[in-house]
Amino acid sequence: MESYQTMPVVLITGASGNIGSRLRQSLSDRYRVVGLDLKVDENDSHLYACDLTDQDSIHDALATIGDKYGRQWAAVIHLAAYFDFSGEDHPLYKAVNEEGTRKLLDELQSFDVQRFLYSSTMLVHAPATAGQKVSESSPLKPGWAYPKSKARTESLIKEHHGKIPYVLLRLAGLYDESSAVPTLSHQIARIYERKTMSHLYSGDVSAGQAFIHIDDLFSAFAKVLDKRLDLPETTAILFGEEQVMSYQALQNRIGKLIHGEEQWATVKVPETVAKPGAWLQEKAEPVVPDVIDQGEKPFIKPFMIDLSSDHYDLDIRRAKSWLGWLPQRDIWSGLESIIASLKDDPVSWYQRNDITPPEQFQMAKQEDLNVERVRASHELNYRREHRQSLWAHFITAALACWLLVAPFTMGYESRWMTISDVASGSLLLVTSMLSLSWRMGLFRWVSAAIGLWLLSAPLIFWTPTAAAYANGTLVGMLVMGFSLLLRPMPGISALAAESGPSIPPGWDYSPSDWFQRMPIIILAVFGFLISRYLCAYQLGHIDQIWDPFFLGAASTPQNGTEEIITSSVSKAWPVPDAGLGALTYALEILTGLLGSSRRWRTMPWMVMAFGFMIVPLGAVSIFFIVIQPIVIGTWCTLCLIAAAAMLIQIPYSLDEVIASGEFLYRRKKAGRSFWWVFFRGDTDEGSHTPVVENFEQSPKAIFSEMLGGGITLPWTLVLCLPIGVWLMFTRLTLGHSDSMANVDHLVGSLVLTVVVTAFAESARTARFLLIPLGLIMLVAPWIYGVGLLSIVASWICGVLLIALSLPKGPVRHHYGRWDYCIT
Repeated sequence: MESYQTMPVVLITGASGNIGSRLRQSLSDRYRVVGLDLKVDENDSHLYACDLTDQDSIHDALATIGDKYGRQWAAVIHLAAYFDFSGEDHPLYKAVNEEGTRKLLDELQSFDVQRFLYSSTMLVHAPATAGQKVSESSPLKPGWAYPKSKARTESLIKEHHGKIPYVLLRLAGLYDESSAVPTLSHQIARIYERKTMSHLYSGDVSAGQAFIHIDDLFSAFAKVLDKRLDLPETTAILFGEEQVMSYQALQNRIGKLIHGEEQWATVKVPETVAKPGAWLQEKAEPVVPDVIDQGEKPFIKPFMIDLSSDHYDLDIRRAKSWLGWLPQRDIWSGLESIIASLKDDPVSWYQRNDITPPEQFQMAKQEDLNVERVRASHELNYRREHRQSLWAHFITAALACWLLVAPFTMGYESRWMTISDVASGSLLLVTSMLSLSWRMGLFRWVSAAIGLWLLSAPLIFWTPTAAAYANGTLVGMLVMGFSLLLRPMPGISALAAESGPSIPPGWDYSPSDWFQRMPIIILAVFGFLISRYLCAYQLGHIDQIWDPFFLGAASTPQNGTEEIITSSVSKAWPVPDAGLGALTYALEILTGLLGSSRRWRTMPWMVMAFGFMIVPLGAVSIFFIVIQPIVIGTWCTLCLIAAAAMLIQIPYSLDEVIASGEFLYRRKKAGRSFWWVFFRGDTDEGSHTPVVENFEQSPKAIFSEMLGGGITLPWTLVLCLPIGVWLMFTRLTLGHSDSMANVDHLVGSLVLTVVVTAFAESARTARFLLIPLGLIMLVAPWIYGVGLLSIVASWICGVLLIALSLPKGPVRHHYGRWDYCIT
């Protein structure tokens, strides 16, 4: 066996890179391999730092190597090069690839180098058409920045090689067991994630490009080294597999290996559409939220559209006849190992291929979950649930057909309502049909948006036809219901759907279970019916409205309800304000029905929207009740009932909002993307124990569970209720008028709001707001100069409010970190 000191010397540039380091190892049994690179491991005595853009750096590195290894070398393998997939002509192409190679050759002239091997690319050639081969004699016509730089470097080698013989190795696309050239790895990733882009292609799907396995590449270098003295002094050789898979064949093969689908549907997109689309995607990236694209520019660039039909089927007869080289691998079989590696550890595979892993993949790996198992399980469950719910999309299509004829059969008087229903029906028919595909979950949201428009249009157009309003309300709610309320729920991440607990950590019940939401839904139904009745009067569909208590003055035929809903306050809105209330209640009903007992973490955005419709909008509703006697001078019985329904919803909704807030805080602290978790959900701490919602128990038990979840009624707070009611009606009980009556009314309304809110254990601390309200009652009588009886009554109310606010009352449940806020 030849001793190490007598082995021929081979110098490799770019020796610290993935290819360079592995090539060094493959040649080390027959050659003394020395490496150059910009950054090297100081512990590796066979690697030397060298900057190819600096002539002095090259000179010093080669001189050091010459002193240690001698100045007679078997070969120099030049791998170092700049590369990116931007398509732009970066300055480093010239500085590193071209001028760096020239400087390296100039310095090598003082050495005895038997062969200079340059790693080039098959892309320097003009592409062929399907059925034709590319050979070394084919014309050179590179299509974008990187191969153009390689072609210019080849020309520089021809001019500056001097006495050193050279071989230009024009290589096909490289792959190994777990990685591939960017075009192929991104193609695999698109199909793995089932992105819409995986089904679109702008070029000839029958065209393809040759590949070469890394072991065959090393074999090619070894063969050239073996034959270095026998080859022509200057030559080029193509290396790649003889059989080329077309783009469509690759699509089908990848789809089969990943998803088990024989044919991967690929739609040809005209270049006139694809190129502007790619340009727009690239330019829009800075304004696209990072939660969507993780801050990365799209891989598909406009220049790639021009190259999408390029065909590179290589004629490798020169490699076979001169070197006896024949590839031992093929991409058809190679895809098996690449995709097996992907499925084994998707996050690591993405990182090896310089692709940013999807957010949910990274999150799953952080939780030590099997990413592929989570993805596959989610897809299987999603498709099963979709099949079970297909009937809903057919019903939505039927509703679309109903909308198309409704204006003509129901006597619409509004031209705009007719246009709205016909246009909505036409679009809904398309989206409902597209929703039949489990891949088209996005269109379920579009259908729901159409349903929301149907609810809103009668208000926006002030429809004069009662039938049009009824049709918009009923069809709109049904469309939203059939689009979103049935499983599977689109938009929830696989990680959120397939892992994590149903009960929040530190809690002893789920605030999202059905028994928790049912009181809210029932109250919303009452509010919806009342608001819709009031809106019918505002729209002129009915001539009078019922009010049993506030009948108005003798001088006016209007009752209190009619005065209020036709007042300047109501008319200040661009749409009927009662109709806006009905719309809000309708959305409360629908969002209350949406999602499972885990929605506090699978759909945080929905929980927050649900809470927003109840809590802040509830506060607005209460504000309007407060100003009725102050601004308008009367009351509205139905408005009071609707406001009471809205107020009682608040304590039942707070715990779910708190649970989602705690969840978002935990995930943010764990390093998650806030907006990703907010819109897509996430897993969480705790076991995946399902919540049992037993509807088979007695009605009494169901009723008790509905009313008692997270709610207790401390006697101290219950006693505050009659105080609030008393204060609201001191106009009647004490004969108060003007300012003092307004103060009493305002404080009484706020007392009721605070007390009802504090019935929720999670909001028990809110009871302390009764203290400033009590202080107001102690001070107000002296400010407004009322009589002794009023002073005494006001003082009693104030002292009682302060005293009764101090005891906490019973708290039966636990609320995680929120327990500190309660205690």
